[in-house]
This record gives sequence, C-alpha cells and structure tokens, in this order.
Amino acid sequence: IDAGVIPKYAGCVQGSQWFKDRGQWMDNSAEPAPGTIIFFDWYEEGVGQDGESDHTGIVEKVENGRVYTIEGNSDDSCKENSYPIGYFEIYGYGVPAY
Repeated sequence: IDAGVIPKYAGCVQGSQWFKDRGQWMDNSAEPAPGTIIFFDWYEEGVGQDGESDHTGIVEKVENGRVYTIEGNSDDSCKENSYPIGYFEIYGYGVPAY
C-alpha cells in the first residue's frame, strides 16, 4: 500500500476505479494470475446487477478453468472460494504492478 502498488480502499467501487484509472484492469473473461485483485458485482433477485463492484478478494490460483480466491466477509469468515473463468458475477480484475 505504501509503495502505491495496491490502493487502500474501504469501498469496492473506489478500489476497482483505482485500477481502471491506471490502466491496470482486466474484464471478467480474462485469466488472472495469482495475486490479482478480483472484484464482484453480485446478482440480487428481482434487481439484477447494478454494474458496480460489491465485493473483493485476492486470486490464489487458476486451475482447470476455475479462479480460486481468498475472500474476507464470505459467509462471515475468511475462506477460499472458486468460480469459473468468465463467471457472470465477476466484475473484473485489478492487476497490481508487483
């Protein structure tokens, strides 16, 4: 954070915009590398998606067409989750300049 590689953000909208503003953004069809920051736009029944990021995590790995993540605030805990590449609730990826 102090080096400016990853933003300090409390809101996912601001975090995703930080990466977009720096040209460090990939859409949900991309295959991310470990350490990439993943953003989600959750689907709400009767509402759909609002086109803004709602949740974030860190990409742990990609195997067999699935993105494995580490996410906080996932069912009130920190845990590993996985999604197919291109999953509709993946908003996109912030790519830190590590």
